[in-house]
Amino acid sequence: MSALAALSTPCATLQQLIEAGPDALAAVRAAAAALPDGAGEPLGALNFGPAVMQPPIVLAVGLNYDEHASELQLDNDSGPVLFSLFPNSLTGHGAEVPLPERLSEEIDYEGELGVIIGSPARNVSPEEALSHVFGYTVVNDITARNIQFAEPQWSRCKSFDGFTPVGPVVVTADEIPDPQALALTTDVDGLRVQDSTTEFMIRTVAQLISSISQATTLLPGTLISTGSPGGAGRSRKPPLYLVPGSEVTVTIEGIGALTNRCVAER
Repeated sequence: MSALAALSTPCATLQQLIEAGPDALAAVRAAAAALPDGAGEPLGALNFGPAVMQPPIVLAVGLNYDEHASELQLDNDSGPVLFSLFPNSLTGHGAEVPLPERLSEEIDYEGELGVIIGSPARNVSPEEALSHVFGYTVVNDITARNIQFAEPQWSRCKSFDGFTPVGPVVVTADEIPDPQALALTTDVDGLRVQDSTTEFMIRTVAQLISSISQATTLLPGTLISTGSPGGAGRSRKPPLYLVPGSEVTVTIEGIGALTNRCVAER
């Protein structure tokens, strides 16, 4: 019997498990702990989908590290820069990312910590914000820079098909006691291009959740991508943009490595 089958109402997706609440998660954990060694399929034999497949919304935070704001020459003093990503942009670990070269030759990487909301959050304080977190994941917030700087909003430049790889897994919040103490690196074709930690966020995960929740209810399953540290391809000399064949790996301590290969859009 699978762990999910132990539920009185089985959950087919992570979103359903999040919505089912803490008791459902506890039942899955208990059932998984009771499975014999070697039960199930090894991860290496599986194809990964997006770690978060049906979120109510994907919210992205821009300019949440001083170094990244500086390298893009953008102001981050007014408060969290918030925008949404379209669901068609979600893809998983190991998936190919199609590059729309007819529209952009300035496609950039951004390694980010992803936060998944576990219970409704409205008007929460920073002190209570983390109690509303279900778990954490890795996000590569891929961006068409020429479109980003040509338009007054940032949703379209980051929402091409496959531009938001998420994964490889979601780690539950109890396994990440401090989301501000995680090493984050990004490698492009074996070259280390981002090397930082989440301690350098301008606004912490708790502060972001609190701030966003003052204006809107954060629903269970909401994915928040919390911003990228410095080292974007646009800032390098010469610039390092993604091209067909580029392989990008974003690694966050305690969660894992998210790897994707870029291909020409067909």
